[in-house]
Amino acid sequence: MKPTIYDVASKANVSIATVSKVLNSSGRISDETRKRVLKVIEQLNYQPSMMATALTGKSTFTIGLLIPDMANPFFAELTRNIEDRGHELGYNLLICSTDYHPDKEQNYIELLKRKSVDGIILASGFEKTSEVDKLVKEKFPVTIVARDFPSTYVNSVSLDDFQGGYEATSYLIQLGHRQIAVLARNVWSNRERMRGYEKALEDHGLEKYDVFTFVEKSTVEWGKKVATEYLRCGKPLTAIFACNDLLASGAIQAARSRDLHVPNDISIIGFDNTVIATLVDPQLTTMAQPIRAMGREVMDLMVGEIKKEEQSKRRIVLSPTLVKRGSTAELNK
Repeated sequence: MKPTIYDVASKANVSIATVSKVLNSSGRISDETRKRVLKVIEQLNYQPSMMATALTGKSTFTIGLLIPDMANPFFAELTRNIEDRGHELGYNLLICSTDYHPDKEQNYIELLKRKSVDGIILASGFEKTSEVDKLVKEKFPVTIVARDFPSTYVNSVSLDDFQGGYEATSYLIQLGHRQIAVLARNVWSNRERMRGYEKALEDHGLEKYDVFTFVEKSTVEWGKKVATEYLRCGKPLTAIFACNDLLASGAIQAARSRDLHVPNDISIIGFDNTVIATLVDPQLTTMAQPIRAMGREVMDLMVGEIKKEEQSKRRIVLSPTLVKRGSTAELNK
């Protein structure tokens, strides 16, 4: 049976109100009493109810985080950095993985509100802005990361995905590639990267690769499946721009299954610069996201909103960086 605040008060020989003051760092309490109460809390492994704390109007020092796919190294690394910064600021995370399902997104938001979290960080797909608009209307602290909502008045930290797609494609063009395919999932960030891909082709007087289909999932398996279809179609193809490192890793596998050498026969560039980029062979040329900076910035914005430190909202857009490795090379003419 879990210990209660009554158990703590009894063993420490103080009132419930004194225990509450210690927990909330409020009121005048002697150092001796405070230490005694904290020692009992540790001995009993007492954890105050978030709901009970919320009912007193106090902060629960807990923030909800919605991510679309914990299996994707990018979101795993982002979560770790958000969590690390949260701990530095005295906040814990409740993490929910939505699998890009709108119903899960909605259900988890309601669950986190019932858990009385102080705020919610959204790093999910959220193709519909209605849930975000609802939170904003309710004046519930909410911050967006790895996604942009230009039309919604909300704090956000995002990447310039358009610029990332443009730079990745331009680099392949500089290497002499003209037939460049793209692997992408039909989500906001990938669509922005595709816009950059298309703009780079247009600026260099090239046509978009005329064989295309969105992948269903951002996985190695789907990257391999769709890249294999591209390579089998008979169209000339010398390079692939994949909108994340998992898809790029799948494309490398597809090339090998067709007895193609990467990068001598086909160049492949990814996006994110997650740990997987250095685990594949050859190591992956990729557009690096400043994941650590994103995690820290969004947590700082979230805590600032909870504490009402700023009245105006901030929209932070970070830039990607090209990291050159062994999966790309000049086209052999």
